[in-house]
Amino acid sequence: MADHQGRGRPALAGITLGCDYNPEQWSPSVWLEDVALMTEAGIDLVAINIFGWSDLETQPGRYDFDRLDAVIELLHANGIGINLGTATASPPPWLTAQHPEILPVTADGTRRFPGGRQAWCPSSPVYRRHALALVEQVAKRYGRHPGILLWHVSNELGCHNALCYCDVSAEAFRDWLRQRYGSIAALNSAWGTAFWSQRYHDWAEIQPPRATLSAGNPTQILDFHRFSSDALLDCHQAEAEVLRRHSDVPVTTNFMVTAHIRNLDYWSWAPHVDIVANDHYLDHRLDDPTAELSFAADLTRGLSGGAPWMLMEQAAGAVNWQPYNLAKTPGQMLRNSLTHVARGADSICFFQWRAAPYGAEKFHSALVPHAGTDTAAWQEVLRLSAVLKRLREVAGTRVLADTALIFSWPSWWAADGEGRPSEAVRYLDQVHAVYNELRSLGVTVDIVAPTTDLSTYRLVAIPCLYAVSDAAATRINEYVAGGGHAVVTFFSGIADENDHIRLGGYPGAFRDMLGISVEEFFPSEPGRAMGLSTGGHASLWAENLRLTTARALSRYTDGPLPGVPAVTRNTYGDGTSWYIATALDTTTLRHVLKQAVETACVPATGPEGDGSVEVVRRADGERRYLFAINHGTTTVELPATGHELVDDQPITGTLRVGAGQVRVVREDRPR
Repeated sequence: MADHQGRGRPALAGITLGCDYNPEQWSPSVWLEDVALMTEAGIDLVAINIFGWSDLETQPGRYDFDRLDAVIELLHANGIGINLGTATASPPPWLTAQHPEILPVTADGTRRFPGGRQAWCPSSPVYRRHALALVEQVAKRYGRHPGILLWHVSNELGCHNALCYCDVSAEAFRDWLRQRYGSIAALNSAWGTAFWSQRYHDWAEIQPPRATLSAGNPTQILDFHRFSSDALLDCHQAEAEVLRRHSDVPVTTNFMVTAHIRNLDYWSWAPHVDIVANDHYLDHRLDDPTAELSFAADLTRGLSGGAPWMLMEQAAGAVNWQPYNLAKTPGQMLRNSLTHVARGADSICFFQWRAAPYGAEKFHSALVPHAGTDTAAWQEVLRLSAVLKRLREVAGTRVLADTALIFSWPSWWAADGEGRPSEAVRYLDQVHAVYNELRSLGVTVDIVAPTTDLSTYRLVAIPCLYAVSDAAATRINEYVAGGGHAVVTFFSGIADENDHIRLGGYPGAFRDMLGISVEEFFPSEPGRAMGLSTGGHASLWAENLRLTTARALSRYTDGPLPGVPAVTRNTYGDGTSWYIATALDTTTLRHVLKQAVETACVPATGPEGDGSVEVVRRADGERRYLFAINHGTTTVELPATGHELVDDQPITGTLRVGAGQVRVVREDRPR
């Protein structure tokens, strides 16, 4: 692991290999076998006590640490570092039996029962009191233990219980709103309660956005997302405060930067962890799961401020929770793992160590599969371990990127809300479309918040940034005026942070910078194409767009707006902006982005293609490393000179990367 932002003991050297372990599911004789196998596999760090509450606290205030003591001593005696969980992710049955009021409630008023995990309301003071009492006991007992290298608060906070609509949450929501707005008048203004007779006169009248007969108040829903993210962050902070009173070991929790989880605004969470950690699983419901893996890794690096980060969980093979749980093909574990390393991870960890014989995740893959170690899967683990050991020197370096992509969770929440112009236009789809084509152009991207200082970037991509504050919009506009280059896609700059439409013509916040004005949206049904004057086609969306200072690069040849510009370019101050007013086909989108890349003089790290070959560089001072990952079926050749670390061989001029292979070159610096 990399340095933990100045806190705690020295980090493990090199690239950490780790895993989740659930010793409570196994007998002590299996523990001995597991530790021997962990040593063989080169495991550096093991996460334990993630779901241990019912084992540790068998009745209120009655603690039994004997099993956990034994496991910790066994791991430490064998030189394996410990990532110790607080065990608060799922309350034990006695707690929900005695206090059913802690159970979460859905928007339709249905209370959810125990039997799964995370059966608790984030705002429940009863849950909080019992959870912190447990954390206090764990922290006091192990806070100074030399084997504890990292604290793991709860687990995947908000994965299942992010939005709770119970009466306790309602009161907590009202308190949050008092802090945000200060007065009922300010809330009424922000929420636009003049619409549909929703004006409030007392805080007690305000409820969470529970299920309604019609569409709800958009700003109320947006604020409830903000509140819910903050409520879970407060849970994390409460546990972290207890840990830090008893220990100087770094504290983190596992984020879920992935395509199917959207409830937490991790830009607000990242400053509160000592190392940014993420869980990521390939999602085969997507068109391109591998590209989404790269996107998630780049976004996690963005949350870490460019510093090395930690992959807390990934799957060795198949997961158990998708409609079709596909196993990884030979070599895919290595490619996936080194994609995370290439994009900034200094720790590669897995869920889980040994595949469970029972429970909801019994078909989830593991480093030790049900079939044991006489398997090809185990050989893949040993191969990965050996490669990571050869990459020790890479640890601590940073990814090189000249292009930024702006990403916003509140914009995601608002853009995908009710009553929008087209349900076929989804925020993350548009973000992925732009990211994937930049990746296919061989461009490495930093993913940043809307308020980020953009001055160090040659090019900034702004896909579907529907809701944007005045401060963020000003920063983006000033970046372009100062000589920057920006590509903005449709449904951006439309609303402010309260989801109020910016009047005077779309795209509101960016109208002058883009040199255009849009009078009306013309969404269309999925599958209906519109021709373009430059060839190719567009779909889903068109805009009645008028040029002010921009010039048209492409126009519609048919559809609802023949002759109207579809893609524009504008000079604004000393910079240049492009606007894409529709959903372009992949080839056309790549062509427009390539123009922007070339105009901005962004150096491509890798070859242009279909994204099957990824090339990323990490560097630090005199050290410079080229990662080449070939997800394709044919050998590629890349220019490189230096020493290749995976196969331990010199490279002079040309690097050959076979189908399915990964190469990492310590590059010679030009003299």
